[in-house]
Amino acid sequence: MTQSAISSPLIDLARKHFPADIAERWIALLRPAARLVAVPEPGPEDVVVGRLGGLPALPEGMEWPVWEGHGPLSFIASVDCGALPADALDIPLPSDGTLAFFYFDGQIDDCEAFVHAEDPETWAGTRVVHIPAGVAVTERSLPVIDDEDVEFEAYTEVPLTVRVELTAPDVWHPDTMVALSPGGVVKDPHARSKEAEAFLDALYDLQNGTDHHIGGHANPVQNPVEYEIAHSLLGQGTRWDDPRVTAEAKRWTLLAQIDTDGDADMMWGDCGALYWLIRPEDLAERRFDRAMFTMQCC
Repeated sequence: MTQSAISSPLIDLARKHFPADIAERWIALLRPAARLVAVPEPGPEDVVVGRLGGLPALPEGMEWPVWEGHGPLSFIASVDCGALPADALDIPLPSDGTLAFFYFDGQIDDCEAFVHAEDPETWAGTRVVHIPAGVAVTERSLPVIDDEDVEFEAYTEVPLTVRVELTAPDVWHPDTMVALSPGGVVKDPHARSKEAEAFLDALYDLQNGTDHHIGGHANPVQNPVEYEIAHSLLGQGTRWDDPRVTAEAKRWTLLAQIDTDGDADMMWGDCGALYWLIRPEDLAERRFDRAMFTMQCC
């Protein structure tokens, strides 16, 4: 599906603020995503494609994911791949089965251990599980914590519906800066034209709000998440302006973003979001064990 096939306020906004060449250059960066809309009380016409929180349904014989030495991961969300509009997206999602997302959220250790992309020893603190269609599953009870002073609770279950929407790269993403610069040449990465500043202010207002989605561009709280993952993989001694960071960042795409959500009693840091990224070739091969994770907050 092309950008022109989707009605989008992003397209209208760009054409309102910019000359045609700049507007179309930025519009070409837009990517479709499966927007997951939380609906605490679905109506009869709502098609539920997944849910936040609750208890996971896992295959028989599969243990609840655990970060060894720290404890069980919290169940964050699940989506039914067969119910997603995969043909409208530009990533090779499985055509069926369920994706389940887990994250060590600090409930049982008062946030003493923190999952950080730059620390490989913490990567086991998150997990993406693909459960193929037809596999027998059972809903699991919460793991028992051997400490009567520790409470391990499930997040409030909230059903999710879906709609396809175009998403834009971050305002400080290098591709954005190129697209919005006259002639596509960035002379000063810290300088913006007045029209670009007005456009980005309007874009921020348009994108403000709870944002869960599969595929498309991430809506980062801080740095572009692809660059954060790339920098982490190359090592902390790597300069952010090293060309290898850009090359590695282009190899990664967003798999899922789960935002702070009051309906599910989810708060990631200070109104942050969780991001899972994956290389398209690993996604095509269903190598979800190779997905990378980062969390950003204010």
